[in-house]
Amino acid sequence: MSVPQIRAVRLSPREHLGEKDLVVLGPSLGTSTVMWDAAARLLGEDYDVLGWDLPGHGVSPAAAPDTAFSVGELADAVVALVDSILPAEALPAGGERPVRFHYAGDSVGGATGAELALRHPERLLSLAMICSSPRFNGAEGYAERAELVAEQGTAVRLQASAEIWFAPGFLGEHPAESSRLLHALRDADRFGYAAVCRAIAAYDVRDRFGEITVPFLAVAGEFDSVCPFSEAQWMADRAQRGSAVELPGVAHIAPTENPAAVAELLRSHFAAAYESERAQ
Repeated sequence: MSVPQIRAVRLSPREHLGEKDLVVLGPSLGTSTVMWDAAARLLGEDYDVLGWDLPGHGVSPAAAPDTAFSVGELADAVVALVDSILPAEALPAGGERPVRFHYAGDSVGGATGAELALRHPERLLSLAMICSSPRFNGAEGYAERAELVAEQGTAVRLQASAEIWFAPGFLGEHPAESSRLLHALRDADRFGYAAVCRAIAAYDVRDRFGEITVPFLAVAGEFDSVCPFSEAQWMADRAQRGSAVELPGVAHIAPTENPAAVAELLRSHFAAAYESERAQ
């Protein structure tokens, strides 16, 4: 295994971070931070918003052919990335206090959030897993996909991804948004994509989900064939402070398909987490 190489994109309007509570947004396989652009704009007046890209996707560097990492190591990389951008705050009595943040991620970005909550719970203010799961079905399929994409490139996934990502009618009604994501997939590094597939194949936190103590929200899309609402409800029932919502009219990339609804759900979730912490 190796430390995943990831980079961040500032998605809120302020030039300097640290003025507002931080929100970190994670992507789905084959996409980039562009999937969060519209939702992040809606959150950006009230929060500092950072997105991050998977290895070989978006602004993150390409991966070597033998690159290997786990979803848990992606979570470690997210913490290291945040610390590189917003260093720990010095306390008056001595010592340091690392930055805490709200985290929301779609699909494997959401799975990274689950690992964050298990490996670095002290860093999270809240967690939202969108169109995600404690274990993705079809581990053998992801392993086979890794081999196919490593050999033939990410373009081989364009048609299948378009069918999975978007609810019926979205491609025709929103050509600009769907094209941006499909271009991100086409441009993704094949070895980075394959490495993420292998990480997904090995990911399974079902037996530890009850350990998640931070305020937790699971969001599922009505037409999501990868992570249906039953998965969201399962996670909400087992997290110690969990809730689940199904969004009508969307499939697997809810932040792009209905950014207003996702932003409103996240805004309410973050506010509830803040009130819960004040009450403790």
